Amino acid sequence: MKTIYDIQQLLKRFGTFIYIGDRIADLELMEAELKELYNSQLIETADFQSAIMLLRHEIRLEREKRQTRN
Repeated sequence: MKTIYDIQQLLKRFGTFIYIGDRIADLELMEAELKELYNSQLIETADFQSAIMLLRHEIRLEREKRQTRN
C-alpha cells in the first residue's frame, strides 16, 4: 500500500465504499474497516500494517492542516 487510493481499491474488493464528506472521518472509517477485515483474516498482515500506518499518517496530516487554519 502506497496511497490512500490503494486502500480504497482494497476495500472496494470487499464491497466497501467510504465517503462521508469529512476527510478525517473517512480515513478513520477506513481504518475501522481494515481492522475488521484483518480480524476476519481476509487480508494479509503486511497489507494491514502498511495500510494502517498510511492512514494514521494521513489523519495526522489532516489534523495539522485543520489546526493551522484555525
